[in-house]
Amino acid sequence: MSQLSQTITRPVLKIQTGQSAWEDDEIVTEYPLTIFLNDEEFATIVCTPSDLEDMVIGFLAAEGAIRSYSDVKQVTIDEGQGFAYVDTHQQTILSQSFYSKRRITSCCGKSRQSFYFFSDARTAKPAEDGVTVTPEQCLQLMNTLQASSDIHRQTGGVHNAALCSPDQVLLQYSDIGRHNALDKIYGYCLRNDIGTADKILTFSGRISSEVLLKAAKIGASIILSKSAPTELALQLAEELNITAIGFIRQDKMNVYTNPQRVILS
Repeated sequence: MSQLSQTITRPVLKIQTGQSAWEDDEIVTEYPLTIFLNDEEFATIVCTPSDLEDMVIGFLAAEGAIRSYSDVKQVTIDEGQGFAYVDTHQQTILSQSFYSKRRITSCCGKSRQSFYFFSDARTAKPAEDGVTVTPEQCLQLMNTLQASSDIHRQTGGVHNAALCSPDQVLLQYSDIGRHNALDKIYGYCLRNDIGTADKILTFSGRISSEVLLKAAKIGASIILSKSAPTELALQLAEELNITAIGFIRQDKMNVYTNPQRVILS
């Protein structure tokens, strides 16, 4: 269990309709974690300090540095120093020529400069068919995701992601970095040998190309979001046989790709 706090309390001046008052507010914590892979510095991830081992394993698998959890010999997290040490059974699983040491920030967009690398081609596979969902199930899953995140209600400063069956949320994580929340899901599934081909990803942020690639690497065939997709994300969704559903709000949604998985009454 992590001893690090996900939030801090600090006084803020709150102003509403011309009235002002100092009140304590919950602020989300931003925590840098540097990963060492076989004694080589691999990346620094800025994240919410929870479920760090799951995040590290999911991140390394998504990057192609490991193929499965069985590749991992040992994981040591030094929370005080902000270091994660990962030793694998093979010293060189992914050639150094296919990745570079980098800082993975909590921001969106261009901070993830390494995404379209060799590792994407190795680890982003077309989704399998089989799982289907109704519009009513999509709405229920999205409502459950939004309602069950305590840290989001406290701070408003995190992204939420969940692994679901069509009927229920199975596993949920929050993080200041949208990619980190997905990596935590991936890492948990790898460490606990949970199959993902018949699962759905539910996500609070927009469906960017990076998020879509994460979904493909995790193995989910349907991704749900309350926000919008990007054009490149939809191109990738078509290529990777993923059903992308966005703008799930109130009683509405848009099915952008592979609508055959959505069962209409």
